[in-house]
This record gives sequence, structure tokens and C-alpha cells, in this order.
Amino acid sequence: MIQVRVPSFQLVSMENVGEQVVCLIAYHLLFAMFVWSYWKTIFTLPMNPSKEFHLSYAEKELLEREPRGEAHQEVLRRAAKDLPIYTRTMSGAIRYCDRCQLIKPDRCHHCSVCDKCILKMDHHCPWVNNCVGFSNYKFFLLFLAYSLLYCLFIAATDLQYFIKFWTNGLPDTQAKFHIMFLFFAAAMFSVSLSSLFGYHCWLVSKNKSTLEAFRSPVFRHGTDKNGFSLGFSKNMRQVFGDEKKYWLLPVFSSLGDGCSFPTCLVNQDPEQPSTPAGMNSTSKTPENHQFPAKPLRESQSHLLTDSQSWTENSANPGKGKAGMSNPALTMENET
Repeated sequence: MIQVRVPSFQLVSMENVGEQVVCLIAYHLLFAMFVWSYWKTIFTLPMNPSKEFHLSYAEKELLEREPRGEAHQEVLRRAAKDLPIYTRTMSGAIRYCDRCQLIKPDRCHHCSVCDKCILKMDHHCPWVNNCVGFSNYKFFLLFLAYSLLYCLFIAATDLQYFIKFWTNGLPDTQAKFHIMFLFFAAAMFSVSLSSLFGYHCWLVSKNKSTLEAFRSPVFRHGTDKNGFSLGFSKNMRQVFGDEKKYWLLPVFSSLGDGCSFPTCLVNQDPEQPSTPAGMNSTSKTPENHQFPAKPLRESQSHLLTDSQSWTENSANPGKGKAGMSNPALTMENET
């Protein structure tokens, strides 16, 4: 009610018609985008692991018969041998969820509130009463962005009247107290939202989730806090997609399926399958880091390439299928 009264009070105080029109359009546009992104964040269901990560009935029975230990892990290793999985537990074991009875995909975690595994889980947000993960992380970012812009717009347009309140330049009406309250509320929310939005922008630039920022992912070769980072541009595209026209709209455009992600590992993985004859299984960066040839899903592998590199591969098949433009990101595509 306050947010409706105060803009109308400010509107009638403006003498320029053009200023009134611009203020009205900006206000309602920001409000509409804020509500739209907030709605999408709340009502977009979190994505769960696909069926291929669930154990078969025979595997479940075998797992129940085996005691915890090496035999137990051997069952999981056989079940996960064809799955696109990089990460492990702190002890180096296959990540398995006892409650959901599935092998956890990379970046997947079990939410104790939702009581299910969530793909690329970031956190469970009480403000939206939903898990923030692969399916709605873009919506959550846009919700933070538009709510911040909305609060900044309210604070900016209310500032001159807030100053007049303290200099007794406003008519002696009840609305002037609404102006004071609205400015303080908008300013405080702007400060808190700017810090939260800035933090998530940093996470996107590093291709991390909130959980991964506090506890780095563990790969077969060990802990690597930047294991999923592909560079700023490609990290942004993983969340917002390739088509920039959809970046500012709360419509799903993130790349991939949420189950597998391209990585930039820094050590050779001894468990990786050997590559076909005539193909280089690893390449070295200027820092002499080695990168394993890990199979990727088709929906993910194009993040590591560009159109020029694919053209060169077509013209020079002897160079191998991995032929990425950046040798530090050379990986083998899934066959």
C-alpha cells in the first residue's frame, strides 16, 4: 500500500509530463520483471538426477549384501563406470545417496529440507521456499538483480522528498511519514541485496555454487576449487546460455542437462579410459598441467570449443576429435 501511495504522491509533484511518463514506465517495468523472476524462482521445480544414475534392482540387492568397505565401493564403481562423473567424496569414494539410492552426479547434493537430490544445488532458500539449483539458478540471479534495481529506483526517486521531509519542505500530510519509512526500507534492502547479488555474481564468474565455495569439489586426483571453471565468458554462458537476447528474461536458457559439466582438471586421471589410437589423451598448458580426456555429453562439450575449431577439425581429421581452440581445455567428446 505504501509503495502505491508514495509514487503517486511523487508523480503529482512532478511538473514535467515527460518525467512523469518515464517514471511510470520505469517503475512498472522493474516491478513486473521483479515479480516475474520471483515467481519463476518459487515455482520452478528443482531438477533431480536422471534414471541412468539410479541403481538397478539387482545392483541395489548386491549393494545391500555387501558390507561397507572396498566390496561396497566396487559395486558402485561398476555401476558408475559409464557415467559422466568426475567428483568423489573426501575419502575418494563414489558419491552415493542412501536415501535416494542413486549415484550422485557431479555438483548434485541431497537437500534435507526437500528430502531429495538436487542437480547443481546451490542452497535451499527460505525466502522462496524452494531449492536453488540448476533449474532455477538463473531465475534466482535475475530475482536478486531486479529486486536490487527496484529498491534503488525507489530510493533514488524518493531521495529528494526525503530531504524535503527533514527541511520541512513537504506539505503537512500523512504521506510525508510514508516517504521517510519507504526511503529507509528501500535503502536497507538495497545494501543487503547488493552484497548478496555481488556474491552470486562472483560465484558465476568462477563457476561455483554456494556449497562449492565453502567446500571445494573433490576430484579423483584431489581437491580442486577451480575444477569447473572454464574462464569468465564460458562460465557466464553456462548459467545464462549462448543467446544474449534471453539473458535478462526469466526464461530457462542455461546450458547442459544438469547431470554433467565440462571441467578443467589440472592432473592426469589414472582411471580415465584410454583414448583411441592416434589421438592425444592429454595436452599441456604453459604451466605443464595435464588435462584428462573425459567423455562429455554433446550438450556440454561445445562449451569447450568454438565454430572455428570445429571447422579446422573437419578439414584436418588427423588432429583428433578434441581439437579445441584453447589447448588448456582439450578434452575428448563423448562417442
